[in-house]
Amino acid sequence: MIENIRLSFQGIWSHKMRSFLTMLGIIIGIASIISIVSTIKGTNEQIKQNLIGAGNNVVKIQLYHTDYDYVYDVGNEGLPSGVPEVSGDTLSAILELPNVEAAALYNRRTSYSNSFYYGNNELSGCEVYGIDNTYFTTAGYVLQRGRTFVPKDFSEYRPIAILDSDTAEALFPGEDPIGKTIEYDSTALVVVGVVELSSQFEPVINSIDDYYMYMGSGTAGKVFLPSAIWPSLFAYDEPQEVSVRCTHTEAMSTVGKAVADLLNENVTNETVKYQGEDVLQQAKELQDLSNATNQQLIWIASISLLVGGIGVMNIMLVSVTERTREIGLKKAIGAKKSRILWQFLTEAAVLTSLGGLIGVGAGIGLAQLVSRLTEAPVAISVPFIFLAVVFSMAIGILFGLLPSVKAANLNPIDALRHE
Repeated sequence: MIENIRLSFQGIWSHKMRSFLTMLGIIIGIASIISIVSTIKGTNEQIKQNLIGAGNNVVKIQLYHTDYDYVYDVGNEGLPSGVPEVSGDTLSAILELPNVEAAALYNRRTSYSNSFYYGNNELSGCEVYGIDNTYFTTAGYVLQRGRTFVPKDFSEYRPIAILDSDTAEALFPGEDPIGKTIEYDSTALVVVGVVELSSQFEPVINSIDDYYMYMGSGTAGKVFLPSAIWPSLFAYDEPQEVSVRCTHTEAMSTVGKAVADLLNENVTNETVKYQGEDVLQQAKELQDLSNATNQQLIWIASISLLVGGIGVMNIMLVSVTERTREIGLKKAIGAKKSRILWQFLTEAAVLTSLGGLIGVGAGIGLAQLVSRLTEAPVAISVPFIFLAVVFSMAIGILFGLLPSVKAANLNPIDALRHE
């Protein structure tokens, strides 16, 4: 085998231009497929990151009325009948579920009817949360400035608030909000801290549909209040929701469903139920849509591999014709058919494998070039690179089989007489 490989490189080197032109179809095909697959993988990772965030692994279990978010459904205010408050035992059961690292209860509503004011600055449409002290750690927020809530904030019902960085910038442009007072529905709230998500990311918004999809994934402004003062602001019980941190991203869908099932055990209202925010399913649907389009490009690029394989077969048939006397001489001194067959098969496999390796390098370079020109994300797949090289070798064996069989079946006497 080693001798066959050495002879193959010797033959390729002695006909450098012919060998390169033969490999060109393989090089173009492999390079095209590598660049397309890298772009597909990069786009899929970007979709997943846009919806989930970079490593947050947090899933929200929210209350839904029929198929709509209960909080956003017009006319839904207060705790619906048949939906009890989440007990401490239920929260403990959630924490014992597989792949759950942490969990926190919270209340939520949107300030469409009432705005937040600071001086002449007004902010409406942001989300208002009533939280305990475990929420920030669970949901992946870190303190940017000021402080978080302390036990006395809850026991003494202090009218204070913590803003996320978007809300702080909107209400206090160019100012430090710590210690300042904001007003909400005639209630004065002292700002004690500013937080932000520990893994910030910027979603790619290309259409109004993208905007509505991503607007709830962490980019809207938020105001956090101690859960103790929530009833005094809204005057009635609100539905509680759960934020759960998972051990890894792939567990989010499973954990979200398990927590929702646990919460729904106590719900008797048939039109209201808890649902996990299945962002992984949203990401998969977008990825499938992207893949369906790009797979067509892969099939088109594969045509050049077919053309390259035909070129390999053609050049190997020419090589057999040129080396007919050499084949006859080898048979005359005792070379078996299998030895001749493997020699030409090895030469075809080496030729296409070399083209595959060059194509991989060209494909990586092409993917990086496309990324720079179009700002499209790319992600190089190492397993696919290995598969591409093996596939190019398989093309050489497949299309080199006919010329190799022809060489092995030559009559030694006729071959020696060949001019």
